[in-house]
Amino acid sequence: MTIEQYQETYIQKSFANRIGGENYGKDTAIYKFEKIKRAKAAAKKAFPDVELIDMGVGEPDEMAHAGILSKLAEEAAKPENRGYADNGITEFKEAAARYLKNVFQVDGIHPETEIVHSIGSKPALAMLPSCFINPGDITIMTVPGYPILGTHTKYLGGEVYSVPLLKENNFLPKLDEIPENIRRRAKLLYLNYPNNPTGASATVEFFTEVVAWAKQNDVIVVHDAPYAALTYDGLKPLSFLSVPGAKDVGVELHSLSKSYNMTGWRIGFVAGNPLIVKAFSDVKDNNDSGQFIAIQKAAAYGLDNPQITEEIAAKYSRRHDMLVGALNEIGFTASKPKGSFFLYVEMPKGIKGGQRFETAEDFSQYLIREKLISTVPWDDAGHFVRFSVTFIANGVEEEKRVIEEIKSRLTDVEFEF
Repeated sequence: MTIEQYQETYIQKSFANRIGGENYGKDTAIYKFEKIKRAKAAAKKAFPDVELIDMGVGEPDEMAHAGILSKLAEEAAKPENRGYADNGITEFKEAAARYLKNVFQVDGIHPETEIVHSIGSKPALAMLPSCFINPGDITIMTVPGYPILGTHTKYLGGEVYSVPLLKENNFLPKLDEIPENIRRRAKLLYLNYPNNPTGASATVEFFTEVVAWAKQNDVIVVHDAPYAALTYDGLKPLSFLSVPGAKDVGVELHSLSKSYNMTGWRIGFVAGNPLIVKAFSDVKDNNDSGQFIAIQKAAAYGLDNPQITEEIAAKYSRRHDMLVGALNEIGFTASKPKGSFFLYVEMPKGIKGGQRFETAEDFSQYLIREKLISTVPWDDAGHFVRFSVTFIANGVEEEKRVIEEIKSRLTDVEFEF
């Protein structure tokens, strides 16, 4: 039977309301990333001999470091590593604690009670609401942003309150503008710095404000920090947990996906408040059986060698410099971020004497279909497109070629800003 035929059976009537109930699978709306996927396919078909430059992908373009690969092979061959890992091995927890101290100057994190591994940050964000959210509770999310914590809040009968990240506030949320009735019902506050998609970085002053706000309003802070060690131009990596009082109000999620080129390895950790870590560990124990021990040991090797991330950051910094320079020559107003591998740029109003762009999605679709340059649009708080400097390029000369190709394709039209 086809999907359409099965939609006429009892199965269609059995879906949970959280994923659409009886209407599951019948929604004809096309979501942003599906539109990008379709536009890329159409552009490749229309221009089969033209290189599609993918500046939208949000994952590293290189393999993990040779030392990490070697450690994985070594540990994978050991029979004692073959079994269930449950909530993780001590070796990984201790490496994570050292990493927080060595890279972020976070003191006093106890590896056994204040750190637990996760199979990447996404599952951790998905599980944390199960520790706190009852029907009617609120999770405060920043937009634009990564929606997983909010999605699972809604699955549990909670609500999401969105706070915009605006250019005029350096893409930091204005916590003092959150209404009192929202603060009273809020359980969780989600933050993510350096930020996806804006590339903005937090400051000690902002995190200090967050701690005070959370204590005043009895809200738990979840700081998602997968890009925290990818910083540039003298900005030192900053952890929420390095701010006095942070451990009293929340946890921080770290991942090796972006900072160690280990997206497919699915390894990270949750650190901070011991009661939150314990609750997450209990929920996690009922969701998974832990990451492969050999991966945890290879990740521990990486955490003890933060110079690997520093080398990766140097590459992204170089690419940011080139991309910002090229876009500004064309007429964009692009500013190099201090962290992450994302460049967040306001869209033009249109082409002089020609096509108008009402939304960032309009502009992004134009770039894909007409210029074979893929970006990600964001219309949540202003109209921006996100470029990623994780584009495929082997070495500096190839990076220069890609950037020059982008500039060449965009200089044959005159944009209106």
